[in-house]
Order: sequence, then C-alpha cells, then structure tokens
Amino acid sequence: MTDPRTAENKKLDPEESYQSNQVLNPDDWLPEEDAKRLTSRTSRRGFLIAAGAGIAAVSGWQWLRTRPNDDGIPWPLRKVLNLNGNVAGALSPLSRLSPEYSKSQARMPRANGTIGLENELGIDWALNVFGLTDPAKPITLSLSDIQALPRVEMVTRLCCIEGWSEVVHWAGARVSDLAARFPLATADARLLSSPHPNINTAAYLSAMTPDGEYFVGLDMKSALHPQTLLCYEMNGQPLEPIHGAPLRLTVPVKYGIKSLKCVGALRFTNQRPPDYWAMRGYDYYAGL
Repeated sequence: MTDPRTAENKKLDPEESYQSNQVLNPDDWLPEEDAKRLTSRTSRRGFLIAAGAGIAAVSGWQWLRTRPNDDGIPWPLRKVLNLNGNVAGALSPLSRLSPEYSKSQARMPRANGTIGLENELGIDWALNVFGLTDPAKPITLSLSDIQALPRVEMVTRLCCIEGWSEVVHWAGARVSDLAARFPLATADARLLSSPHPNINTAAYLSAMTPDGEYFVGLDMKSALHPQTLLCYEMNGQPLEPIHGAPLRLTVPVKYGIKSLKCVGALRFTNQRPPDYWAMRGYDYYAGL
C-alpha cells in the first residue's frame, strides 16, 4: 500500500505529467526550464510532421499534374472516375427507379445548354438509328414512328450538374421499347425480348444532335432503364425548340448532361462512344 505521505511528496516526472494531461497542483508545476524543453520538443515534432506531409502533398500534386491527360484530366483521376462508374453501375439494378412526383409539382425547367441547337430544324427531321449488326445501314424513323410505340408518362426530377434541379412531367417512349420493336440492339439482329442486357446485347448507346455538335454515351443498362425515355412532350405540351424539340432523351437516373436535347441519331455499339462532357473532364457515368 502506498504511503500517502510518499505519494504527496513524490514529484511527477515532467514528461509523464505532460502526457497524462492531469491537472497539477501548484506544488507540482513544472519548472520553467522543463516546460520550455517540452514545448520545444513538441513544436519540433509537429513542425517535422507538418513539413513532411506538406512536401508529400506538393510532390504528389506535381506528379499528378504531369501525368498524360485522358479525356481532359490526368489519367489517374480518370481511372478513379471510371472505377467509381463501374462500381455504381454494378450496384444499380434496373429496378432502382428515380423518385416520382405528382403532376401538380411539375415546373418548366431552366433552358440550360444550347450546344447542338443552333440550327433550326425543318419538317424533314428524322431519327437515324444505327444497329449493331449493320452499322452502315441505319433505319430512319419519323416522330410518328416514335409516338406509335407505347406511351409512357413520368414525373421525375431533372438534376443539373451545376446544382439546380426541377420536377418535370415527361411523356414519350422507352428506349427499351424501341429496341424491342426494331432489331437494332442485338448482335444476332433479333428483337430485344427483355430490357435486361445479355451477351448478345450491345454494350453502349450513343446519342447525338442532328449536327453532331453534342453527343452522349450511355452504358446499355442505363439506356434500357425503364425511365430512360425518348420524350416528345414536357409538362403536357409538345417540346419547345429550346428544350429539344421534336425529340429528346431523358435519363432521370443521370445528371442532366446525359439527357440530350434534339436527338438526331442513336447508335447501338460495343465500343464505348465519345461523350461531350466526359471529354472535357467530367465523369462518364454521371449517375445520381
């Protein structure tokens, strides 16, 4: 058993007192020389750690900046973005739907982005769809052909990558219904009998404006998602030119940069197609 008198008279080791963080009695205060020694030791250690971390961070940043670019950003960053997209795609089943809202909540979204909309379209607009088996011979569809497919309405949120969003009431035809009606999305020229991609299904869908100025790429799972539509109506009215008339792509599970306005061509392909904003440093997957 410790003698209280011994404990009372025992002087705490300065280092031990400092590390234990206990409240010291006035009689146990460190001598000034010990306090300066401990403060100096801690300051030197902290400075060395901070300096080492700073040098490592600057060196890492300099190394990253000098890596060759891959679609507008250093290739290590592109690798990370692609990995994130692959993981997100693998974990996102077709059954994962974007939330839907009541029609009364729908509003007209901001007219954001006019790339590919500069030229006025005449009455000769048509949708050229390039299939997987014979990519050199597209089929040409009119707006009436698209409207003849099963009509789908949904009220979903359009989310811009800039940070704003708006609830919109859409009407159009599913891309999966287009693939089920025309033998375009499969390697054996058969109709797509299921919205679930299989070994014979194209890996990607490319969409572009009539002038080719704006273009997006979608993995096939996203293209065949039940909420991915070729829309011809917005909030109960035919599309206006500024919003992509006469036909636009709407992909609620993606940021708005994938919802291409004024579709002029679709291409089913096994090669990952170029994507306008991905080529400028953005995420190719662009999922929500």
